[in-house]
Amino acid sequence: MTDPSIPTVTDVSDELAHLEDLADTARAYARNAKAANTQRAYAADWRHYTAWCMRRGVVPLPPNPQAIGLYLADLASEKRSGRPVGRAASTIERRLSGLAWNFRQRGAPLDSNDRHIKEVLAGIRNKHARPPAQKDALLADDIVQMIARLGHDLRGLRDRAILLLGFAGGLRRSEIVGLDHGAAETDDGRGWAEVLEDGLVLHIRGKTGWREVEVGPGSTPQSCPVTALKQWMHLGRIEHGPLFRRVAGDGKHVLTDRLSDKHVARLVQATALAAGLRGDLPEGERRSRYAGHSLRAGLATSAEVEERFVQRHLGHATVEMTRRYQRHRDRFRVNLTRAAGL
Repeated sequence: MTDPSIPTVTDVSDELAHLEDLADTARAYARNAKAANTQRAYAADWRHYTAWCMRRGVVPLPPNPQAIGLYLADLASEKRSGRPVGRAASTIERRLSGLAWNFRQRGAPLDSNDRHIKEVLAGIRNKHARPPAQKDALLADDIVQMIARLGHDLRGLRDRAILLLGFAGGLRRSEIVGLDHGAAETDDGRGWAEVLEDGLVLHIRGKTGWREVEVGPGSTPQSCPVTALKQWMHLGRIEHGPLFRRVAGDGKHVLTDRLSDKHVARLVQATALAAGLRGDLPEGERRSRYAGHSLRAGLATSAEVEERFVQRHLGHATVEMTRRYQRHRDRFRVNLTRAAGL
């Protein structure tokens, strides 16, 4: 949801007042320039910064690089009850991006390379940066164990299709729940599923634009994402609109409203625990190991095909991004120590 207080580049001047109707259309397109989750995050960044300014007696506009440098330092060094609770360097960098976007929308661009910001940020990286916390990848055997814990009622059929399709398609959780039965059936859809004789073609609007994701049949009916989706669509009577929806409390009726992407994360965690994955760890740590991204990382890690096919399937702009998803897949495959003669 866009913050209505943010002026946009489509605010019309007096000489263009007669084009106000067209400006409304332009504003609607401008609101869709950023994904809804990104817009919410940027709006939260602005609220947090303006609240900080109010407490500190700082004027938020126009942007003052010195004040923003102090704000970043405060984020990194914050304490509660004497204990450090500062944000991670990656979180601070993301918040700075959100502020820069907000300042641009208000016609007051921020120079992020100003020394008051750049040097503080470099110091935060040196002191607080740490490797990104990655969720564990779920491999094919894990998925088979997880779906075995699901029932065969409507909820079980739906959730089985979500896990298998999310894994086989290498989909983000928002892409899973954003699927519609057909093209252009809803305003909030992010793609649709095309059922063909040999498999599925998912038309996905992702971060890098539209892409087609081919999902072939599995080796068994129990682990086949195509079969699972067809069963859910048939028994759930999904003939139009969102593919994945809530099921009524009695478990006998499928409702019309789309599932939240949080359902995917909760489903992955719950079924991973039920399947006993990483049983050597305490339950709290086991739960934190898995999330919706575990499905996407699992496909990237376990698919024994050329890297370029994985990159295209996931919709990554660069092969470097794909390699981040391949959890330890190629470790020690090439041993440079021995190759060098030791």
